[in-house]
Amino acid sequence: MRRHGGFSITELMVVVAIVAILLGIGAPSYRYITNSYRMSAEVNGLLGDLQYARAEAIREGQPVTACVSNDGASCTRGADWANGWIVFSAGGVLRVQGAFTGTTPDTFIADSNVTAVTYNREGFATTAAGFAGTTLTLHDSTANSAWSRCLVITAVGLMTTQTHVSNPGTCT
Repeated sequence: MRRHGGFSITELMVVVAIVAILLGIGAPSYRYITNSYRMSAEVNGLLGDLQYARAEAIREGQPVTACVSNDGASCTRGADWANGWIVFSAGGVLRVQGAFTGTTPDTFIADSNVTAVTYNREGFATTAAGFAGTTLTLHDSTANSAWSRCLVITAVGLMTTQTHVSNPGTCT
């Protein structure tokens, strides 16, 4: 009876080949899943805060605004919602969302460079330009359209999200 204390080179190469195949299949899928979940979480964060602003405007009977904010205390210049935002009413700041993090952060730009959305006591949305029908487009740092997300706000204050758009510039 022959005893040996390890693996043969053939056995080791077979295991290395199997691991390489599994990593080759799994790594791209893992990247897609993590990017997709991150992008969904980011767009849903703003969606939730806008829904909160609308509900508070109706509940309080006074305007509530969500706007871009770099400092978490006041509305700031710049149209990239990825820098953070706040929700506030006459009573003060209600919610604060910090900037998106990452080595190469995403961009979250509204058409017509909308930097604030205000809901009146009836729940209707307006922007500085008046009518609130606007779309915010979230792009990841690679600008891969498979990960783009769009948040559409109608004048009546309703919001929807869209994924896997064929033309991320127009969310169609």
